Amino acid sequence: MARVSPPFTKLFRRPSPKYTQNPNQQSRNITNDYTGRPQHLNEIVKEICATIRSKPRWENTILSDFPNVSFLDSGFLKKVFVQQKNAFLSIRVLYWLSSKFGYSPDQFTCTLIFNSLVKDNAAKPAKRFLEFTKFVPEADGLEMYVRCLCDSRMVEYAVKAFDELKKIGSCPSLETWNCVLRACVKDGFVDVGWELYSEMMELGVVANVDTVDCLIEAFCSNGNVLKGYELLRQVLDDGHVPQKSVFDKLIIEFTLKNDYNRASGLLHIMIAKGIDPDLYTYQQIIHGLCLTNMQREALRIFNDLKDRGYAPDQTMYSTMILGLCKVNWLGEARKLWFEMINKGMKLNRYTYNIMLYGYLRVGDVSNVLNLYNEMCDRGYVDNVIAYNILINGLCLNGRTMVAFRLFKRMEKQGVARDVVTYNSMIRGLCKDGKLGESLNLLNELFERGLQPSSATYGSLIEKLYEMKRVKEVKKLWDEMQDKGVEPASVCIDDDVIIGLSEEGFIEAGIYWLSYMVENRLIPRRKTFENLIAILFQKDRLDVGLIVMGCMFKIGYIPSSRFELKSLIQG
Repeated sequence: MARVSPPFTKLFRRPSPKYTQNPNQQSRNITNDYTGRPQHLNEIVKEICATIRSKPRWENTILSDFPNVSFLDSGFLKKVFVQQKNAFLSIRVLYWLSSKFGYSPDQFTCTLIFNSLVKDNAAKPAKRFLEFTKFVPEADGLEMYVRCLCDSRMVEYAVKAFDELKKIGSCPSLETWNCVLRACVKDGFVDVGWELYSEMMELGVVANVDTVDCLIEAFCSNGNVLKGYELLRQVLDDGHVPQKSVFDKLIIEFTLKNDYNRASGLLHIMIAKGIDPDLYTYQQIIHGLCLTNMQREALRIFNDLKDRGYAPDQTMYSTMILGLCKVNWLGEARKLWFEMINKGMKLNRYTYNIMLYGYLRVGDVSNVLNLYNEMCDRGYVDNVIAYNILINGLCLNGRTMVAFRLFKRMEKQGVARDVVTYNSMIRGLCKDGKLGESLNLLNELFERGLQPSSATYGSLIEKLYEMKRVKEVKKLWDEMQDKGVEPASVCIDDDVIIGLSEEGFIEAGIYWLSYMVENRLIPRRKTFENLIAILFQKDRLDVGLIVMGCMFKIGYIPSSRFELKSLIQG
């Protein structure tokens, strides 16, 4: 990641005050304007604080409400801010004084307010306060600010403030080092985290088990799960036990890499070290197994958990049901579905959507429609995700007109269609030969301000080419380029490359071929040969030789019918 440096040069510059304050200006007894009796200073402070808390637009009247008070007296203001005990109201007072009198707060006031903001974990207001006052926090306050920024996911600012802390000669505590490391890894700034760790070692800061947790997370994020595993074993050999989250992270990474032996070994190490795997740990394992098409093993673990007395929650059931639906094990999925119901778990939109997906995968449209009616009765078909699953599945199963009725119904129910909705409907209509309706939906998509994708154009291009309407293919091709839509594999076809080239659209054909090669979508050898022949016939020998070189680079050897010598000579 590129480290974008926030404007901290302004934040930490010590200003020259706009206003010279007189500490002797405030008298100890102030006459109350309403009673004429003298009041003690503390009573006036309480009244002013109450006014600021309760009066919506106190700035307009506070000078007339307290005419004998000098609001620019630093000692008096300190009492107000201490009494107020609300950093946000204190900042409002400062803004008012600054705009009214050009007032600049002193170091004590800034420290009081800034530290209060940081303790309340108000990172953004604290940052704005620094920018407004040009205040330079002391080392303790700056270190708290770094941790506050990390907690608020403002990592780039945290790193910059952390650098500033070191520049002023303060050595951050190990807690702060770990906090910044953890924030960098968590937010994907792993390279920055490694830089900080190297600096930490150079400065002689002794790491602890929390530091190791961060490093293992960093290894996993960089795809070096084996290095993370080696570090874990080293730490365990030294007698230290990392947090449970480290084990969970390594287990899911090994599961995703199909290294179930190491994942299982980590589970046993956890238990031996007194860390009991919980439902989250097992859910991660089951999820990883389902992602790697190991549903049988996932189901075995799921059932084993129940036999051992664990009570899988709705999330774990949903994860397992979705995994089963992806491999069309609908019988097992239905069994778990009804098991959820019998255990009193309340079905929600997500669980219904999973079963819709499962029924549609096996083409069970009858049960899809029954489930859809049940969802309607429960008020669960009021979101775009459910409609997208239904429309896409019905179109894939040849029930395009049923899908189109649902498509129309979305508007009546106030459910906004997205690009996925239009893509599914356009694909279904093209499949049914309804090209006119598909093109109308493309125009409607533009009218609604949606950005098309390659899938939007893919079905239309394929259908137009199938109908030999190559000029319209070229028109859509140009439109894709104008809108910055990459073609991708969904709308690339070898025959389209040849068709465009035969019609004289050489540049489009060559671009399409190049895109396929760059994205490792290898065209057929016949495509290369036909394209080269067309280029030679159209006196584009230079381009033809480039395509030929690309063909050889991929590893294709010209077939016997492809007479290269005759092409060059003739």
